[in-house]
Amino acid sequence: MSLVVIGTVAFDAIETPFGKTDKIVGGAATYASLAASYFCDKVKIVAVVGDDFPESEIADFGNHGIDTEGLQIKQGEKSFFWSGRYHEDMNSRDTLVTELNVLADFDPVIPENYQDCRYLMLGNLTPQVQQTVISRLRQRPRLIVLDTMNFWMDVALTDLLDTLKMIDVLTINDAEARQLSGEYSLVKAAQKILKMGPKYLIIKKGEHGALLFGEGKIFSAPALPLEEVFDPTGAGDTFAGGFIGYMAKVSTVNFQNMRNAIIYGSALASFCVEKFGPEKLKKLSQAEIADRVQQFVSLAQFEIS
Repeated sequence: MSLVVIGTVAFDAIETPFGKTDKIVGGAATYASLAASYFCDKVKIVAVVGDDFPESEIADFGNHGIDTEGLQIKQGEKSFFWSGRYHEDMNSRDTLVTELNVLADFDPVIPENYQDCRYLMLGNLTPQVQQTVISRLRQRPRLIVLDTMNFWMDVALTDLLDTLKMIDVLTINDAEARQLSGEYSLVKAAQKILKMGPKYLIIKKGEHGALLFGEGKIFSAPALPLEEVFDPTGAGDTFAGGFIGYMAKVSTVNFQNMRNAIIYGSALASFCVEKFGPEKLKKLSQAEIADRVQQFVSLAQFEIS
């Protein structure tokens, strides 16, 4: 049984109050697959790049045990590129450049050896592409997690609502939850969104943690206070990859395991923001991850006498 991750493998150029980068590797599928690989040894990626994408970066996926047969390389074309500048609070940003390039006509190809997919991570792409991936799997995965954003709520709401009926877990941030539901209260927002199709909803609140809704229950996960946050790009994708990677590892879908998965996903995301790009994600040890998870546990552990 494998975990398939679909999303972007791309180039980013990032500026934050702590510095700036030239063109570096990024993309939702990059962050999510690297995070998932720390828990699941059968991660397979579906994405597209141009022939400008370095072979060394593709080799890095292999070094993490990530299968890249589903990574299309378009000769004579350029990879997706995004450039952004973060504000002082690091929670808001301005997009400076978006070049779709190969992503403009991306048609996801599911290799035959990906048909054993039991866990599917649908990274942030058009809802129509996300639907296409689901339809091209001959057997429905045990768990489908979908990430989306406010842009698709603005320009492709009907397609997005159709996609929500096909998945198990939706992960969005608090502003997106309010936009999608039309409710300011996150509890009311969750109640409405769960009626749209997903069985579980994760609402990410950045430096304030995350909320999990499902099975008539609510779980609030803390965020780890960090001395320095260099680059929040990819943190949400890292969170989602860690989440579904842990779920694939434990191989039982229930609320308790999802609570744990949120903590593991949050731990991976907390590493991600400490460096520019995915570099920190490439070099973690299991001991570092276990120690970071314990820090999260300690934040929320208390006794009342």
